[in-house]
Amino acid sequence: MHSERGPASVRGLDPGAVVEDDTVIHAKRRVTLHDMRRLFPVTDETAAQAFGGTAQGEGVRRATGVRAADVPGAHGGSALVDREWSLAELAAAYAYPEPVAGAPRPWLRANMVSSLDGAAQHDGRSQPISSAADMRIFGTLRALADVIVVGAETVRQEGYRPARARAEFADGRKAAGQAPAPVIAVVSASLELDFSLPLFTSPLVPTLVLTGAAAAADRVAAAEKAGATVVIAGEGTGVEPARAVAALAGLGHTRLLTEGGPRLLGQLIADEVLDELCLTVSPMLTAGDAQRIAGGPSVEVPHRFELASLLEEAGFLFGRYRRS
Repeated sequence: MHSERGPASVRGLDPGAVVEDDTVIHAKRRVTLHDMRRLFPVTDETAAQAFGGTAQGEGVRRATGVRAADVPGAHGGSALVDREWSLAELAAAYAYPEPVAGAPRPWLRANMVSSLDGAAQHDGRSQPISSAADMRIFGTLRALADVIVVGAETVRQEGYRPARARAEFADGRKAAGQAPAPVIAVVSASLELDFSLPLFTSPLVPTLVLTGAAAAADRVAAAEKAGATVVIAGEGTGVEPARAVAALAGLGHTRLLTEGGPRLLGQLIADEVLDELCLTVSPMLTAGDAQRIAGGPSVEVPHRFELASLLEEAGFLFGRYRRS
């Protein structure tokens, strides 16, 4: 989920859809990445793909990192292999920066989708501008995170569920010292949340609720009674983004992911705590007045981010931008 949407707006919602990964809903079909290309950073492999799909030398590989000689049954070690990316390769492509020993710095990334004309959704849903590859990356980003930060409105609208453990990422999470599944952290000033939801009553790891010091005592008590851990991250009723990031890091959560919605992302941008934006650009035009990926007041001076990597599949661009 890339934005705050209505109850039927979870990405990938189609007739006959089934729940497969946390809040992700998609059609009953195998989700694969075919013919994905790495466009940036530019390497020998990138140039090789541009010149007819062949390459000379051992150092030239396909974007998946696999040479034909490495694949059983393949011949001609310099030929580029056409196959889908594995989850392990996606995890490597989207890996968080290596933590610094002693005092790991928190790293906050956002994951959003946008049409060519800037819409974060169509008809109240982002599924029409998403793709199978986009959803696979969406699930990978979740599996890499310590915590998923989400706005209260998104939780209210979508009946947010707790993240689940995924066997494909179990070994990697264990090696990184992570819990079996990422924690969900809900940002809320009012705490007007349905604490009977499974997100609060039966998560694999306790859900966090980020709020301000002046939050209503009865709502704090209701959250804690449901099993949530309340984290104070502001002096008033609201949450201060910088304090929220620091509070999560203090709990050992340094690999941070936010999925919005736009109001929350706008606050994170304004407070200059966003380190990275993973943005899917969909090759579609929607017109209309759909909201953008970030809302709220404009910043005084636009914040410059640098392109870290760019993948392409079926016209969809998957960019990673890091703060300059």
